[in-house]
Formats: sequence, C-alpha cells, structure tokens
Amino acid sequence: MARINLRPWREELRAEKQKQFVVMVLGAAIIAGGLTFLWKTDLDNSIAYQQSRNAYIESASKKLDEQIREIESLKRKRDELLARMKVIQDLQGKRPVIVRVFDELVRTLPDGLFYTDLKRVGDQVSIVGMSESNSRVSTLMRQFEESDWFTSPNLSNVSSADSRRVGYSQFTMTVKQKTPEPEGEDK
Repeated sequence: MARINLRPWREELRAEKQKQFVVMVLGAAIIAGGLTFLWKTDLDNSIAYQQSRNAYIESASKKLDEQIREIESLKRKRDELLARMKVIQDLQGKRPVIVRVFDELVRTLPDGLFYTDLKRVGDQVSIVGMSESNSRVSTLMRQFEESDWFTSPNLSNVSSADSRRVGYSQFTMTVKQKTPEPEGEDK
C-alpha cells in the first residue's frame, strides 16, 4: 500500500482556517471599534446639542426674569401713579365739600340761635353756640338729623350764658359730617 501523508494537507487547512479566524476576529474588532466610535460620536453630538439647548433655555430664562422684574417695576410705578391720581381726584372732588358744609350749617340754623365756635376733627364737628330757648336747640338737632350733610347730633352741655347775654343759654354739641351720595349714580 502506498503511503500518503495527509497530515501536511490537514496542517495547511488548519493554518488556512486559523488565518481566516484571525482575519475574522480582526475584522470583527475593527467593525466593533468603528461602531463604538460612531456610537460615542453620536452620543457626544447629542450631549453637545442638549447642552446648547440648555444654554439657550438659561439665557431665555434670564431675559424673562429681567422682563418680569421690569414689569413688576412698571406695575409698582403704575400703582403709585394711580394712588397719586386717586389722592388728587379725592382732593378735587372734596374741594367744594367745605363750602357745602358751611352752607348746610347756615341752612340748619334756626332763628334765635347762633354759633360762637366751630371745630372740625376728622368727620366730627364740635359746635358751641347761644340759644334764646332750649326748644331752638331741639329744632337745630332735628334739622341736623334731617340734613344730607350731617348725622348723629349729640348735645353734651346746656348752661346759662354769661352776664352780658342774659336770657340766652350756651350749648355744646357734636355732629358727624357725612358726604351724601350723588344722585343718579347706581352702585
């Protein structure tokens, strides 16, 4: 029988397969490295994009905060101006009130009675006067009650007058001043 040596053929086949295996492992490693590089590059790009978006949001947020502070400052100035305007309107609206109060004091004054002292503190008016009789003081109190400009008359003292004014009584009274609602306005 002839002797055929199959071993070198097998060794060559084994060496060839081993070369193919090494080439495939190196190819797989190169492909895995390339994929890893692409994945890392994509991840870095995503992070950079998100950081740029975050920076834009922060800058926009700072701008909005500045605008909010400016709006609050403008609102405070507007409220201050409105308060000043209200004070001015109140002063202009109340300017004729004192004239009306004095007019009403004269209208409610019955004959035989006169005022010697008037003082106003807030909406309280203190009146000191002289009267020929107590019935005239009562008439004055009723007229204050019926008045649109005064309310709650309170008589605190009635005494005889000094020797120069014989027959007169001196009285002290307080009355609250009120401002009537304008006619024709609905609440």
